[in-house]
Amino acid sequence: MQKRGFERMWQNLKTHGTTYTMGLFLVSTVSGVFLFFHLGTSIFHAMHEWLSMVLIVPVALHIWKNWTSLMTYFKRKVIYIPLLLSLAGGVVFAYPALTGPSGGGGNPLRATVRAMQSGTIAQVAPLYRLTPDALAERLRAKGYTVSSLERTLAQVAKDSGRDAGPGLMAAVAFAD
Repeated sequence: MQKRGFERMWQNLKTHGTTYTMGLFLVSTVSGVFLFFHLGTSIFHAMHEWLSMVLIVPVALHIWKNWTSLMTYFKRKVIYIPLLLSLAGGVVFAYPALTGPSGGGGNPLRATVRAMQSGTIAQVAPLYRLTPDALAERLRAKGYTVSSLERTLAQVAKDSGRDAGPGLMAAVAFAD
């Protein structure tokens, strides 16, 4: 029974691989444009990432199904310039992050979180319109060990036997 379901799904993908590719590409394009202009980021970010990963399957099937036609692009040598330009475009965007100082480039949100984690309670508290003592109390209420207001958030997490990741950032940002 399970084999039949897989065969049906496989046949569906083989039959409609190109249309799935087109549909998912359209979704990826629209979400990418919104992300580029920083509109609806919370709506489109996960959609764009996950559906772009799903897009890999129909694209692979499309390439497999049209392999003979694809090879003619290589034989006629018309594919090399687009491939080289695509690779060059990727390198242009990756180069600053790959060659910059440690932590340079990349996701600005991650850079902000790293900066927060390396800030002391006294430094971070005003960002949340709290006094250092109020932030320390908030962290203690959530089970963190705060021995000094001059400890960094990462040190507070380590002292508490916890990770300095999203849980700590949520503990800092939210009272409840």
